[in-house]
Amino acid sequence: LQVDLWQPSSPFYIVEGTVTDVRVPQNTSRSLLPYLQQANIQYTILISDIQKAIENQTGLRSHRNRRSLSRYNYETYHSLEEIQGWMHHLNKTHSDLVHMFSVGKSYEGRPLFVLKLGKRSRPYKKAVWIDCGIHAREWIGPAFCQWFVKEALQTYQTDPAMRKMLTQLYFYIMPVFNVDGYHFSWTNDRFWRKTRSKNTRFRCHGVDANRNWKVKWCDEGASFHPCDDTYCGPFPESEPEVKAVAHFLRKHRKQIKAYLSFHAYAQMLLYPYSYKYATIPNFSCVELAAYNAVNALHSAYGIRYRYGPASSTLYVSSGSSMDWAYKNGIPYAFAFELRDTGHFGFLLPETLIKPTCTETMLAVKNITLHLLKKCH
Repeated sequence: LQVDLWQPSSPFYIVEGTVTDVRVPQNTSRSLLPYLQQANIQYTILISDIQKAIENQTGLRSHRNRRSLSRYNYETYHSLEEIQGWMHHLNKTHSDLVHMFSVGKSYEGRPLFVLKLGKRSRPYKKAVWIDCGIHAREWIGPAFCQWFVKEALQTYQTDPAMRKMLTQLYFYIMPVFNVDGYHFSWTNDRFWRKTRSKNTRFRCHGVDANRNWKVKWCDEGASFHPCDDTYCGPFPESEPEVKAVAHFLRKHRKQIKAYLSFHAYAQMLLYPYSYKYATIPNFSCVELAAYNAVNALHSAYGIRYRYGPASSTLYVSSGSSMDWAYKNGIPYAFAFELRDTGHFGFLLPETLIKPTCTETMLAVKNITLHLLKKCH
């Protein structure tokens, strides 16, 4: 039976007692359900008609006013083309606070755009890196990156905390890391995860961009097989997207004090290490920042996030961007797993964009303000 594993990301992580989310084609479910009953495996059908759920998310788009950038809707999902148009627009209209640049090109030749956000108040400032959309199907990630920029620009004048953040720091924001994969998830396969690079020996496309970093590369929790969802690639930084971002972070490693990466779904705030069970040297500072961030998030709508080292809180995975950032001297490295815990999975409805982004915003502001205070 061919199933698409949503949670966890690899069969390797499935042990007795693991709750597993899988997507199956309609005809497969007819043979899968009797099999589960026979094997005495409890199951719940979370989404009975996934095709309808996908169409609900992207089908109504044509007659919405989505082209107007002055009235850009932050409570809908946007295609890559729209997101890049939005970035260009902000670069033009908010040139005092926004500078857009590209760190390189994707496998399919698309520019890898980043927004540098902040007041040019002094020559040297510390910075925070934020990326979204490493995994293509996790659409709530790019939605949050856009929300963050919107909030920064809208509240800069009125909110002292935001003003402090933008005056004392720069934010490098990459709304869509895996541009090729994200585009593909709009045009061909809504549940695509990896990049879109071609493999010569196998007919499978793509590498898991969060297993392709040069930190314990292709060890536990990553796969050598090109057709697997957690394929680590032929060598570290084989993906031009990973290589470009790694190059940028290496070049600015002295300036960048925090690395934040946004994923979905699980409702967790994770910090290093991901590749081993060990305590990081600055554990107490990072743990405190995570504890406070999760409490701030919870204060909005009562959503509970688990937090802790990625290896013990989620699972062991090697070659992740978070571990790499930490190993390369960025003292605060976090990966968020946004809503939900599986009811909608990767198909989080657009009505939940606003609450999800609002609560996540509180966590990110909390971490950022923590950075500005000294913690040893």
